[in-house]
Amino acid sequence: MAARRERTGSAAMNNPLRILQTLDRHLAAPAEITLFGRAALALGYSACPAACAATYDVDAILPLAWLAAEDENLDFWQAQQRTNAELEPEGLYLTHLFRELEVILTPDWLDRRVRIPLELRHLAVFRPATLDLILTKMARGDENDLADIGFLLTCEPLTAAQLRAAFERARVPDVPEVQALFRAAQPKVLALAKAQGPMTASS
Repeated sequence: MAARRERTGSAAMNNPLRILQTLDRHLAAPAEITLFGRAALALGYSACPAACAATYDVDAILPLAWLAAEDENLDFWQAQQRTNAELEPEGLYLTHLFRELEVILTPDWLDRRVRIPLELRHLAVFRPATLDLILTKMARGDENDLADIGFLLTCEPLTAAQLRAAFERARVPDVPEVQALFRAAQPKVLALAKAQGPMTASS
């Protein structure tokens, strides 16, 4: 039976941090990674829900420019394989790596990403800006994603105008199901933002 994606209850160990520490130890040269999903919440925000630190994997976005420099990233891919082999007995892994065009993001997301201050030797860790993280979680719009969006909005309240502008600018994968789910999630996200406090006149 496959390992469950998340532990229940409080987590004794921050699993995303353990995965990244292991990856860093296997790197021989400087590298970077941009987290999204619950690993980004666990490491990029204080007081995140306990379930975020209990996730069994790390999701990451691969920028197109990074992918274009294929030969320069061989050390990263080798370190990733060694990390997964080492952590497999614990059910932890680093395999969910998405090209940026496979994720809902604004076109300038890379310029606005945020460095996560971790004490690692080789690995620089980033997360998208809060607004972009919210967009990434609108590809499904399930209860867990909406709960995470609600948490993000408590960390950085956004107006209806800011959210609608992001919805208009978002680069959505050319997958009809994802596009439909993204549209369906928009009123739900606006409602969550409204619940956090007064919205602007454009709400």
